[in-house]
Amino acid sequence: MRAPLEVSVGELLRQRGLWLAVAESCTGGLIGHLLTNVPGSSDYFLGGVIAYANEAKVGLLGVRQDTLEKHGAVSQETALEMARGVRTAMQAGIGISVTGIAGPSGGTVEKPVGTVWIGLSSNDEEYARHFQWSGNRLSVKKQSAQAALQMLRQYLQKKV
Repeated sequence: MRAPLEVSVGELLRQRGLWLAVAESCTGGLIGHLLTNVPGSSDYFLGGVIAYANEAKVGLLGVRQDTLEKHGAVSQETALEMARGVRTAMQAGIGISVTGIAGPSGGTVEKPVGTVWIGLSSNDEEYARHFQWSGNRLSVKKQSAQAALQMLRQYLQKKV
């Protein structure tokens, strides 16, 4: 049986001597919750910021107001700035971010409910990926948290 994502991610972070920090919006701390369910996670997990309101994204994570105005809170640009901001603020080797629309309201034609961007920032690489989930609010949150951990695992696996 394969280990849960939060366990395998923790093992990879520990093996590589890397610290992780997370910036969560629509997941509301679920990623941090999953990571800290693993005994010994203090060896690689620094902590997280739940930046739900735009004011928190700007004030705590350094997301530029201009980015929010031009691209919105749910965008590739914001996800990247969130990941970079939490990595910098916590002096981590890797920052992961999630921003999205969990629903049931808040969606638009351009960004329907279930739209999520996940960002990753490290010293050598930055990128964000778009996801479009279906299901209720809790389902979108769970799918987003799992996708963020999967994205992190894929990044760590190629850093041999």
